Amino acid sequence: MQVPPVSDAAFLARDAVDRLPAGGLERKLALERPLRVKLGLDPTAPDVHLGHTVVLRKLREFQDLGHVVVLIIGDYTARVGDPSGRSSTRPQLSGEQIDANARTYVEQASKVLDPERIELRHNSEWLDMKMQELFALM
Repeated sequence: MQVPPVSDAAFLARDAVDRLPAGGLERKLALERPLRVKLGLDPTAPDVHLGHTVVLRKLREFQDLGHVVVLIIGDYTARVGDPSGRSSTRPQLSGEQIDANARTYVEQASKVLDPERIELRHNSEWLDMKMQELFALM
């Protein structure tokens, strides 16, 4: 896996508003290890929003330079609702709707990202725990 030289930091930071503190990307690239760059999407609608294309294209740039892209499907947060930044709660979706939306999200993201190089995770892997499992972590 090719890891970009520090000089690629300017390329990766191009068109990015929120990123690591000044010099942070350069310091991480200087370690000469692939970065893990994550995007979380709650599958609350049948399709990803057109605005996600901007982020997906940036993630593809990271992929093309040898970094690891992790797509986190928020299946648990879609199920319980996450009204962050909203004045009303989201409508309750069935598990089948969430699963169908999640599959569509991955298919759509794979049109921009290299699907062979996506690490796919679901937040239910760590959020949908039994109380006993939760206490075992403490």
